[in-house]
Amino acid sequence: MTKTRCLRWSLPTLLLAATANATDMPLNMTQGVTEISQQVYQLHMTIFWICCVIGAVVFGIMFWSIVRHRKARGVQPAQFHESTRVEILWTAIPVVILIIMAIPATKTLIAMEDTTEADVTVLVTGSQWKWHYKYLNQDVEFYSLLATQKEQINNKFTKGENYLLEVDRPLVIPTGKKVRFLMTSDDVIHSWWVPAFAVKKDANPGFINESWTKVDQPGVYRGQCAELCGKDHAFMPIVVVAKTPAEYDAWLNAEQQRIAKAKAEEQELLAMNMSMDELMAVGERTYIAHCAACHQPNGEGLAGIFPALKGSALALHDKAGHIDVVLNGKAGTAMQAYGKQLSLKELAAVITYERNAWGNNTGELVQAADVHAAAQGKGE
Repeated sequence: MTKTRCLRWSLPTLLLAATANATDMPLNMTQGVTEISQQVYQLHMTIFWICCVIGAVVFGIMFWSIVRHRKARGVQPAQFHESTRVEILWTAIPVVILIIMAIPATKTLIAMEDTTEADVTVLVTGSQWKWHYKYLNQDVEFYSLLATQKEQINNKFTKGENYLLEVDRPLVIPTGKKVRFLMTSDDVIHSWWVPAFAVKKDANPGFINESWTKVDQPGVYRGQCAELCGKDHAFMPIVVVAKTPAEYDAWLNAEQQRIAKAKAEEQELLAMNMSMDELMAVGERTYIAHCAACHQPNGEGLAGIFPALKGSALALHDKAGHIDVVLNGKAGTAMQAYGKQLSLKELAAVITYERNAWGNNTGELVQAADVHAAAQGKGE
């Protein structure tokens, strides 16, 4: 059997094998776990094979013409300038192909944008560099931060299975329910992307985008910010845990109780004064967790990038300004607002720590009541 005949017989076999194994190709689109993601995948494969057919036809005709009408065979080139029939054909055929492709694409896009009749609505807010989730009408909200250890990032520990794709508090949703996402941002443009759901929406400051999903099987699904949003863009993962409705209700009830308890404890804390030792101990832990990456563990910052706290006028003299900048951040800089991220106890402790660590030694204590008063004054 000639080599040409072998190739002729093997091409259909290869195409069939490629179609059967498309879902297993590591470079192919993720097939996903939702009905919408399946529609997107099937649309992708349909368009892919249409493009393959177009490519095969166009290049087939081109190479056939090159071989069949080559100069070595003594073929004389045709002499013509224009052909109305050809002009009509190469305009009409692409239009028909585009219409054929547009019909399923339009149906899928309409389904992707239909956020009506949702069972659960979650406000997703991007912030440098974390996600904030708020369950509307449920009094449940929390921040979700990267949980990968710094030692792994710095190559001191072996990297885990979900390196840079693990968080301290995942978003929890019920299975079999339509979950609507409202996306916005506190600062710059982020993008909430979970490939398994076929959900990828920009979170723009001052604007709200919508998307939705419906997951049928319990499981853990991971994603990340897909919009370059600053120096820690790579450390902004998304983890979604889908639970059965009964498990979800139990989790939601536990969260509501936890938040109610935390609010009650903060109210009690307003009437209490913590000691310097307690404030410094809690403040050091909070500083290492939230502030040391920029201002450095020794408080000296990074020259020209992040200001030093050690010996700074803010930490040594301006107590009210210090509370304000930790509470509300500083516009135009990387300094975030921690008023909603930390508890009153943590806020009071970290400010006290910064005013008394590294030789600052102001001797001043900042209590939860001071932070609360500043927050209330800011809101008036």
